[in-house]
Amino acid sequence: MHGTQPDKPVALLRTSLIRAALALAVIVCGLSLRWYGFPLGLPAFVVKYGGSLLWATMVFLLVGVLLPRLTRTQIAAIAVVIAVVVEFSRLVHTPWLDAFRLTTAGALLLGRIFSLWNLVAYAVGIAFGVWIDRLATTHALVGWAKAS
Repeated sequence: MHGTQPDKPVALLRTSLIRAALALAVIVCGLSLRWYGFPLGLPAFVVKYGGSLLWATMVFLLVGVLLPRLTRTQIAAIAVVIAVVVEFSRLVHTPWLDAFRLTTAGALLLGRIFSLWNLVAYAVGIAFGVWIDRLATTHALVGWAKAS
């Protein structure tokens, strides 16, 4: 049953906690990249699209936290839908939405400028999320099962 999630409540909680910890680590990496990428001399491409990649990874992981019974494929599909909706929402301009986008929270959550390249970064980020989720949850659950 490759790609399926555990059914036991304790295993579901453990999976959600692992995903939450991974999401927190990804958020720290993303914020660090955005705040310190340019001062460290990283190219604009890396800062911009690296941040987008990490944002999509975070979305994947947070969907997994909220819906731990879903398979990774289902979680990834939901994350793709969220990423596409957020990206295309940048084409919508209303005074309140544009004002929110000018805030730090608005820029980090919704972004400001539409770019098809962001969709590519999101796809890579979600694939990365699937990979680190499989790696972390499989190893943690195997270790936990051996300890039980």
